[in-house]
Amino acid sequence: MTTTPASAPAQDDDFLRLDQQICFSLNAAARAFGGLYRVVLKDLGLTYPQYLVMLVLWEHGGLPVKKVGEHLRLDSGTLSPLLKRLETAGLVRRERSARDERSVTVELTDEGAALRERALRVPRRIAAATGFELAEIEDLRSRLDRLTGTLDAAALEETPACE
Repeated sequence: MTTTPASAPAQDDDFLRLDQQICFSLNAAARAFGGLYRVVLKDLGLTYPQYLVMLVLWEHGGLPVKKVGEHLRLDSGTLSPLLKRLETAGLVRRERSARDERSVTVELTDEGAALRERALRVPRRIAAATGFELAEIEDLRSRLDRLTGTLDAAALEETPACE
């Protein structure tokens, strides 16, 4: 593999190399996290997306499904099957709002609330597996949050306006 000195300008062809794609590096890291979470969450009987739903509910309590989706950046088509499986497992319950039939609230059951205690060790296991110090994890998360915001804004700028 040839390397370009930091001071030398990159060639256009270099930008098309797989190892130069930040999106690939982020995707590879996400897949590695997914594999680790699959192992760590097995004892809890949760998939990673289900774990994320539970994190939102443990943090915020009962919420309209729309709000859960906003927290997780998931649309209802992706979120509804997750909630259905969590409900079948007895961890959450969904209820239609009496005031607005279109709104469904999701709440933890007693079993779902109790699972939180067992889940407390998950973040420590994941953090340890990264090999990073806590400050490095916080810095990385902060940078990724900033990147996400910047990319969201760039996507909005690129979206053609409706005519």
